[in-house]
Amino acid sequence: MADIAEKTRKSPAKFLSDVKKEMKKVSWPKRDELIRYTTITLVTVVLMAIFFWAVDLGISKLIELILD
Repeated sequence: MADIAEKTRKSPAKFLSDVKKEMKKVSWPKRDELIRYTTITLVTVVLMAIFFWAVDLGISKLIELILD
């Protein structure tokens, strides 16, 4: 098993060269796509935070009613 890893090991310079080549192949999003995706993500995070806050508040009040 160790023999296989040693045979495929590359020098750091070769590795960085390969990374640079692969990064050129990446299809990066356009500015408007990036803004849209970021907005959707932020809105989703805020809505989920509000949802979990409401659930937490509801469960806390329910437990408070049961214990009192």
